[in-house]
Amino acid sequence: MNLTIDQGNSRTKVALFNDQGRIVKSFIYKSFAASDIERLFDLYPITDSIISSVVNIEPAVVNALNRLSKHFVLFDHFTPVPVRNGYSSPETLGQDRLAAAVGAAFLCPKQNILIIDAGSAITYDFVSDENEFVGGNIAPGIKMRLTMLNRMTKKLPLVDVDENELIPLFGKTTRDAIAAGVVRGIVYEVKGYVRSLNAQINQLTVILTGGNAPYIANNCRNMAFQLEKHLVLIGLNQILEYNKR
Repeated sequence: MNLTIDQGNSRTKVALFNDQGRIVKSFIYKSFAASDIERLFDLYPITDSIISSVVNIEPAVVNALNRLSKHFVLFDHFTPVPVRNGYSSPETLGQDRLAAAVGAAFLCPKQNILIIDAGSAITYDFVSDENEFVGGNIAPGIKMRLTMLNRMTKKLPLVDVDENELIPLFGKTTRDAIAAGVVRGIVYEVKGYVRSLNAQINQLTVILTGGNAPYIANNCRNMAFQLEKHLVLIGLNQILEYNKR
């Protein structure tokens, strides 16, 4: 059994994969420590593991994984991956973005793929049908935009939006105007990327992932896409298997 760990800015996502490459368990941690690693190994027949992080990993976590795993991968820009990396500065590329690209290429082989990862930031990444991570862009996420409107102005309130909320075209209150401005701005951003890529290539596949993906999905109902909340973890599992081989 493989243990995959994706440590993000605000939470840590974990999944266990069986020998057939299917997720059998998944967890989300607000904080993650070596004791959590030891508990997972006690509860499940884990043999191999991989961890990716956009923050500094606690040395005790790495030590526990290295000690308890038969095969352990600390994913960084030196780690071999089953896609070509076309990024000009691979040492600055977030491992979560590259793992998502690997996951997308595995789920949709030989396809042109736009990956939209809506988390603390929103990343737009492109994988070609020739199995190459071409590159992508980084933009502020939903919460970041809402927070900055509040912090950078004197009178605009801090607004929260529900993932099931259907956002109006134009708000009739300040609260709704902020919610519509942020969410619809992102929706138009998404549609702009899709329109631009469709004008350049054939048969674009769009994959949505990340904690805020439901906001986009609920407000882009006329757009064809795949929703895959475990995309980064699926990619990490493929990277682990690739390095084991």
